[in-house]
Amino acid sequence: MAVDPSEQPVLDAVAAGFPAAVAALGRLVRIPSVAFPGFSPEEVERSAEAVAALFRDTGLFDEVGVHRAAYGDDGAVGNPAVLAVRPAAPGRPTILLYAHHDVQPAGRDELWDAPPFEPTLVGERLYGRGASDDKAGVVTHLAAVTAAAAALGDAFAVGVSLFIEGEEEAGSRSFEAFLAEHRDVLAADVIIVADSDNVSTEVPALTSSLRGNVTFALTVATLEHASHSGMFGGAVPDAMLTAIRLLATLWDDTGAVAVPGLTTAAEPDAADGPTPEQLARDAGLLPGVTAVGAGSVADRLWRGPSITVTGIDAPDVQNASNTLQPSVRVRISVRVAPGQRAADAYAAVRRHLEHAAPFGAHLHFADVDLGEPFRIDQDGWAAQLAREALEDGFGSAPVATGIGGSIPFVSTLAEAFPRAQILLTGVEDPSSRAHSPGESQDLGVLRRAITAEALLLARLATRSL
Repeated sequence: MAVDPSEQPVLDAVAAGFPAAVAALGRLVRIPSVAFPGFSPEEVERSAEAVAALFRDTGLFDEVGVHRAAYGDDGAVGNPAVLAVRPAAPGRPTILLYAHHDVQPAGRDELWDAPPFEPTLVGERLYGRGASDDKAGVVTHLAAVTAAAAALGDAFAVGVSLFIEGEEEAGSRSFEAFLAEHRDVLAADVIIVADSDNVSTEVPALTSSLRGNVTFALTVATLEHASHSGMFGGAVPDAMLTAIRLLATLWDDTGAVAVPGLTTAAEPDAADGPTPEQLARDAGLLPGVTAVGAGSVADRLWRGPSITVTGIDAPDVQNASNTLQPSVRVRISVRVAPGQRAADAYAAVRRHLEHAAPFGAHLHFADVDLGEPFRIDQDGWAAQLAREALEDGFGSAPVATGIGGSIPFVSTLAEAFPRAQILLTGVEDPSSRAHSPGESQDLGVLRRAITAEALLLARLATRSL
């Protein structure tokens, strides 16, 4: 690394604190903090309290608390988030550190090599749900701010606000209400979001764009009740047949999205994206299976829309009977290209489905969530400092990349604080398998990410506004 010798105390502090950081990550992974309906809200609360305790124990913040926000007309209350405040010295910037402590459901335990909520170290990788997305992001902030403060002492005059969300995976439904209630705490000059990925375990990334998202439940109904498939099959359109036919219209023969009204981003990202060979390896394509869509991999992953059916409520094979199903419910996830409003994308998909419904099927739409896409300015002074810190922390120059995933609150923060510079970094790598069985965190990446952020915080601490 090409760091100045005067910054060696920062590197030493990161090294000294790294074992504690890994231990903290293991403790957080053990808490099944799934924020989706049907899962234990007490576990999400326990996770928030554990995160708050970690930051409270640093002694660096004037206030550390767990907060919720009421939202909507029905008095719903959001999941618990952690807020912490350390005021800036006069003339110094304030940095907002964001990550989230909620996780995706683990899925079927038999798909994991070890229990999903029991952190398991294999070589350099720590396995467990949330190990990478995004409890490693939480620990990166924890270890980085601790190391920078330890190395600089009284010279660590930068302001630090902390926001560890508890419902990012579930759509951040209370975020706008939370922002309105805590706007003074969340206001910052620089916002560091630790919830993205890297090109590889050795090459870091600074994310330049995010796709938006539209998710909803669709029920396809054709019958008042189930009927004998032998008596009526061949003449009666059951819901399974109808749903399969309807869903197939969402894509063309190449697998590209075929919904009129969904757009593609006009401006390319700085990077070319993965090669087809990298895509096949990172995604785990089986031998002989080809990629879908057209254009470069970056066009398909970052600049264009995608549609995925993420769940189906239907009889499982074990319990299948010779029955025509009266209704089928599916969960659909649409990724929205930068430049298109999520509401417009939802309207286009709904219009297409209603027009294409076969056999006069009845459609019902529910549980709609919208998240806006976003392009991130890479030209500010904070982005330049981030690139330098990432290169020093990883030993390799960072690459500007888009990301196919969605972090909807980023656009909301940018609208609320238009002068803030947003830096989107992360601790994932192509083998992390976030959201999937076998999720893991490479500990080498974790240490390099902590080092980069600690250097960035130390350098921001010396900058005058």
